[in-house]
Amino acid sequence: MSLQEFDALIDRMRLAFEYADNLGQYVDAAKVLFQMNEQLPDDLQLTFEELNDPESAKSFVKKYYIELKSAIVDYRQRLMIY
Repeated sequence: MSLQEFDALIDRMRLAFEYADNLGQYVDAAKVLFQMNEQLPDDLQLTFEELNDPESAKSFVKKYYIELKSAIVDYRQRLMIY
């Protein structure tokens, strides 16, 4: 995947995430995080804990979004080199 393709895909997913997050739809936001994570190479993918309870979705989203943003930056840098 090229850097431009990755950026376009992640930008669409980020918008979906922010939309769900802003509406308080944390389970949907968590689903987007899982999809974003799947776009990263195996060595950069985060190991998420199971999201069993919708009540814990907000803390799940807040915790993992920051970590996922860092992994996305790492992968973008890798793509820029190639």
